[in-house]
Amino acid sequence: MKLNLRKPIIFFDLETTGVNISRDRIIEISYIKVKPDGTETSAEYRVNPEMPIPAESTAVHHITDADVADKKPFRMIAPMLAREFAGCDIAGFNSNRFDVPMLAEEFARAEVDFDFTRARFVDVQNIFHKKEQRTLVAAYRFYCGKEIENAHSANADTRATYEVLMAQLDRYDDLPNDIAKLSEFSSQSNNVDLAGRLVRDEKGNILINFGKYKGMPARKVLNEDPGYYGWIMQGDFTRDTKRMFTKLKLGQL
Repeated sequence: MKLNLRKPIIFFDLETTGVNISRDRIIEISYIKVKPDGTETSAEYRVNPEMPIPAESTAVHHITDADVADKKPFRMIAPMLAREFAGCDIAGFNSNRFDVPMLAEEFARAEVDFDFTRARFVDVQNIFHKKEQRTLVAAYRFYCGKEIENAHSANADTRATYEVLMAQLDRYDDLPNDIAKLSEFSSQSNNVDLAGRLVRDEKGNILINFGKYKGMPARKVLNEDPGYYGWIMQGDFTRDTKRMFTKLKLGQL
């Protein structure tokens, strides 16, 4: 099946030093760009994270400090990646919760102003979990009848994610071949910031989505607890989350 596209879509996957979005770093990025006419371009980059790669992370993706010692840091390839991603919708596996916020944080750290609000996000994992409730390896086996070779390498996982979405569209007659509708279907929440620290409820109110104020209106918390904003600004939160809290405080949301 060919994807019904109005503009290009990029499938991408990251390997990182860990899972803390604000502290950890990208060490590998792979993407496949699919254009409306069905043509594809792809690329894969190793990245020097400028920090040690923990042994527990290497045990997952098998990338060592030596493997990336001579690679460029993210800030050196960020402008090129931003140009590649510009004007595209974005897809991945668990990408809404991890890969997209991580990429946004790295762009911000590199001082590359990339506007993620222009993209629709298709999270293939969310489609899979709503339909079958399993992992990427199981999804690939279930939908494609194959095993992932070199699982947990960015290139293999990216290709598998792309193929799984194609197979999902073939399998489910009620799954629309339309990126806007797939984005809506694969979304788990109505996030205000990419990391999901702020969310909108069904009425459009912005709520805090973590900690002691979880479920409370964010503006009310900021008004009634003056120290909370300072705690956010000094805390271990992504730049995008801090930016959204600042917009709230200034009345821009």
